[in-house]
Amino acid sequence: MGKTKKAKLYNPWAPWLFLAVPLLIYLVWVIGPMLYTFFLSLTKWDGLSAPSFIGIKNYRKLFDDPVFFISLKNNFVWIAFFITIPVILGLALAMALNRDIRGSKIFKALFYSPMVLSLVVCGLIWSWLYNPTQGLFNAVLEAVGLEHMAQGWLSDPTYALGSVITVAIWRQVGYVMILYLAGLQSVDPFLVEASLIDGANKWQSFVHVILPQLRPMTVVVVVISIIDSLRAFDLVSVMTRGGPYNRTSVLANFMYIESFNNYKMGYGAAISVILFMISLIFIIFYLRVVMQEEN
Repeated sequence: MGKTKKAKLYNPWAPWLFLAVPLLIYLVWVIGPMLYTFFLSLTKWDGLSAPSFIGIKNYRKLFDDPVFFISLKNNFVWIAFFITIPVILGLALAMALNRDIRGSKIFKALFYSPMVLSLVVCGLIWSWLYNPTQGLFNAVLEAVGLEHMAQGWLSDPTYALGSVITVAIWRQVGYVMILYLAGLQSVDPFLVEASLIDGANKWQSFVHVILPQLRPMTVVVVVISIIDSLRAFDLVSVMTRGGPYNRTSVLANFMYIESFNNYKMGYGAAISVILFMISLIFIIFYLRVVMQEEN
């Protein structure tokens, strides 16, 4: 009798009623603007007058724009650095700190602390450090007799991009470390001990036992690093605004300048669509890997 009563009280629409508000918000604030951006990419619009439909002219102009290709190349440079240095250093730190040793929690907090700071704050702090006349780096070089190596780190086209990426890597390493520390909790310690008993050294145990078990987390780390590098904007905007001579420009910064500085909203929307498509490729790859792991 009680079971029948409960069955009658069940309403199959109840979950959708609870989800209605968040779904509506998501449609209004995420899906709607995204679809509208696709439409704007096919228009000429200055942000004030009514958009006028021009088809794919923005995309044709984009592929004739040298700044677009510089920005695209710089984004791939970001990707190359982000999937190597932070991943390697983050994994090394995770392996070193994944032990019950004195002070390990303090070191974990210290290495993760840059993630607590916003990218704008990081950019301002490092801009002071890079200052050619009063910055710490040039002051140290001069103090040790290497004043000939002092540079205008953010104004020299040779060093500007590397200087900005260095800040991003400094901030990203702690985040990767935390992800790998979480992944190491799923590593079977008995397999590690068995490999050592069978005669493997620590490096062989790491390569052949630990690393394969960290594969799912490595995929997550690499995909997150790629997406973070593709949406790089804050540091570039604060530290160089894409200069000098567009040498540090990335797609997000290029999109912002064209949209809000040059009032070419349609052109900026086309840039954002290209950036979205590139990101989507890596997201689909990630989802496929995750689905294969679950199956």
